[in-house]
Amino acid sequence: MKNKIIIIFILISLMLPQINAQNFISDVSKKGTTAAPFLSIGQSARAIGMGSAFVGVVNDVSSIYWNPAGLTKIQGVSVAFDHTLWIADIKYNYLAASYSLGGMGTIGFSYTGSDIGEMKVTTITNPDGTGETFSSTQAAFSLAYAVQLTEDFSIGFAPKFIYESIWQMNASAFALDLGVQYVTPFDDAVLAMSISNFGTSMQLLGNSNLVLHDLDPVNSGNNGDIPAYLETNSWALPLTFRVGVAYDPIKSEQHRLTIALDAMHPSDDYESINVGTEYAYDNFVFLRAGYKALFLDTSEESFSFGFGVKQLLIGNVAFMIDYAYQDFGRFSDIQKFTLSVNF
Repeated sequence: MKNKIIIIFILISLMLPQINAQNFISDVSKKGTTAAPFLSIGQSARAIGMGSAFVGVVNDVSSIYWNPAGLTKIQGVSVAFDHTLWIADIKYNYLAASYSLGGMGTIGFSYTGSDIGEMKVTTITNPDGTGETFSSTQAAFSLAYAVQLTEDFSIGFAPKFIYESIWQMNASAFALDLGVQYVTPFDDAVLAMSISNFGTSMQLLGNSNLVLHDLDPVNSGNNGDIPAYLETNSWALPLTFRVGVAYDPIKSEQHRLTIALDAMHPSDDYESINVGTEYAYDNFVFLRAGYKALFLDTSEESFSFGFGVKQLLIGNVAFMIDYAYQDFGRFSDIQKFTLSVNF
């Protein structure tokens, strides 16, 4: 079985040249040059409260986003709803569910969608609006599967469909998330890695590409209304590679303290480090704090904190509510709420 684990890590290593082919490694920050940037918005108030240092910690249904391998830690059925108050009055919703198949692994599904609201259509001749409105849509649908290959090693993957639209144009893409978790013999410290958004590029197409063009604007008398098509560029998805470690220096029946560290390597920004911690009392009250994008001077994101409460209901039904606050520099702050049920 150890040979299988070695083979899996070799396969992941073989993927790295392909990642490099997608401009993964660069000496220049490419912030704002990828499609579907909403894919980089972290899900789960628990994760955000810990500074997004979560790839080795994750053991709930938000694994579908952070590291699909974490799904193997879930027993029975788990459902979670996440609501994010983002910048510029933009809101994001995340819905995820998973079901354990026992020794056959765990399956999951997730949906991420935006709530931007209606906006006025304005033109040069009608700067106050034409009376029309338009909206923008951002959505991602994921299916996930994870299996525990050994008692200490799990692997998971999540193919997904991404869709964006604005006015009369839209774009779509397919991508794959892949992750592994390994419980080391060093006091059960967890070593993990994940690759997110490895997929096709996106190109906006639609009726807004159709225009009337004058092939010879200098001379008069020709047909100045030739139907033409504006060609748009295609853009890669925000590919992200994470390596993380999580460790519980305190672990008893009533108290647990988890510390975590993630190293980030995104395709559209410089490398950075996320750090976070979580304290749990009697598996009932949870306190969290963290710092995102450590050593990245160009980032607006920084410290975060949060808390959660878990309550056992009838039988094995558990209900949990989590909250997180994250500082976002000159863009004020971000707040996140998560409701989850396990049974």
